[in-house]
Amino acid sequence: MEKNAHQHNDTPALTKSKKSKSRKNINHFTDVHGLPCIEKIVSSVEDTPEPIDTVITGKIPGWINGSLLRNGPGKFEIGNNKFNHWFDGMALLHQFRISEGQVTYKSRFLASDSYQANKEYNRIAASEFGTITMPDPCKNFFQRFLSRFELPKPTDNANVSFVTYKGDYYVSTETNIMHKVDPETLETTKKVDWSKFIVVNGATAHPHTEPDGTTYNMGNSYSPKGAYYNIIRVPPTKEAPEETLEGTKVLCSIPSVDKTKPSYYHSFAMTENYVVFIEQPIKMDLLKIVTGKLTGKSISDSFFWDPKHNTIFHLIHKQTGKVSSVKYHTKALSTFHQINAYEEDGFLIMDMCASDDGLAITNYNVQNLRKSGEALDEVYNTMCRVFPRRFVLPLTVDHDTPFDKNLNTWANSTATSIRTEQNKVFCTHEDLHGDDLHQYGGLEFPQINYGKYNTHPYRYFYGCGFRHLVGDTLIKMDLNGKQMKVWEQPGLYPSEPIFVPSPNATEEDDGVVLSVVITPNKDKSTFLLVLDAKTFKELGRAAVPVNIPYGFHGTFNATA
Repeated sequence: MEKNAHQHNDTPALTKSKKSKSRKNINHFTDVHGLPCIEKIVSSVEDTPEPIDTVITGKIPGWINGSLLRNGPGKFEIGNNKFNHWFDGMALLHQFRISEGQVTYKSRFLASDSYQANKEYNRIAASEFGTITMPDPCKNFFQRFLSRFELPKPTDNANVSFVTYKGDYYVSTETNIMHKVDPETLETTKKVDWSKFIVVNGATAHPHTEPDGTTYNMGNSYSPKGAYYNIIRVPPTKEAPEETLEGTKVLCSIPSVDKTKPSYYHSFAMTENYVVFIEQPIKMDLLKIVTGKLTGKSISDSFFWDPKHNTIFHLIHKQTGKVSSVKYHTKALSTFHQINAYEEDGFLIMDMCASDDGLAITNYNVQNLRKSGEALDEVYNTMCRVFPRRFVLPLTVDHDTPFDKNLNTWANSTATSIRTEQNKVFCTHEDLHGDDLHQYGGLEFPQINYGKYNTHPYRYFYGCGFRHLVGDTLIKMDLNGKQMKVWEQPGLYPSEPIFVPSPNATEEDDGVVLSVVITPNKDKSTFLLVLDAKTFKELGRAAVPVNIPYGFHGTFNATA
């Protein structure tokens, strides 16, 4: 059911409350009551490696030909051990194969080293983001003692996204290990280690790809001089069939302001000529990570939010690798996902989903997602909502540029950019939404018509509304007038919307939006939803007779 954003609905009202302090000194951002329990979205499932048929309601357009590939956690306990954090669950890869109006489904656990070791020992044998392994009970006391002094081994449980490098599909998390995957069978064909090609300790699960296939990413490196952020470029094509990341180069290295406490980043922005690194005050305490085995602390325990620091936008020229000496500052913010960025009339326009508080990542532990009643409401109300925002950065700042004056003269934007020092510009954002988005709990998991409009001026983006800890509506935002269209049905939890253009599309929103909809209160009734991207009305759905946990990211693999 599609409804306009101003209509009333029966879900709990979101009222923006002032930041009240509870006894524990915790900020409350909303005052929502009566959230339904959704614990089933973090229930372990079995995989379905052989394709199964789905039940179609409505009509799936015959022109859609390819696979929606999705990634996310699918197993939350091993033997008697339970994972602590949502990001820890064992990667389960999903494929919705769409052809001639029919859909088949299959899924397969990623055959990672973590998964194999856990299976073999029937306990959590590999540390994850929020779960530290305990020493092997079979070792003697001295071996157990020594094992507490080892560095946590980076996990290869790549459960965040499907990405492409040189035309091949990989599944990725944020460590140095990715897995090459066959998109047809979902089988793991090769383990690939970034650090064998360039000096980095990991890379994000959100690379940016240019039309020719050249791919950019970011990764950290650590040296005695401290932590560095590296901009990475992967060539567009392979020179030999067996190739993976050969030819990858580090374009530049940016030192972390605080040597032992680098910023956490989940993604970055890219325009035609620039990569923009967003240094936000979500910090990682490297000393805590290094001593984690000794103290029994997981990597997530080393994350902290430091709002007394500004967020800094670093511009890196893609051709030269030169870092701009001008730094663009804004107040402390937290961003996981960029929407789009492009250059126009001497400005860099950067759109992102952001919030004013950086504690969300630590709130997504499995216990919180399994809560109900007032305890669940409390988790939601202490998490800051995420909204789409636009920053406008003037690209030319030289000795003639005035100080203390808004430099943003770009097309009707209320964002500001004020030069405060020789090489410093302080920016404020423009909201990319109207007041109506507040009643939908903000927007996350943004997607656009990426193939045609990434790094170019654009009009539409799609995302999930968050009136719960996970998405519970799908939203289409029209930047002309900031108008919204919304798809929602009570008790249904749609995941990241993926735009697929129709053949011979002439307009930006000619196509469909695909989303996997989770039904935690109804057994085995997950479905693939197909919306007309223009009208945001439902065209059809394909019901899958298995349970699927709520996943993270996906991509559409078009078949010729």
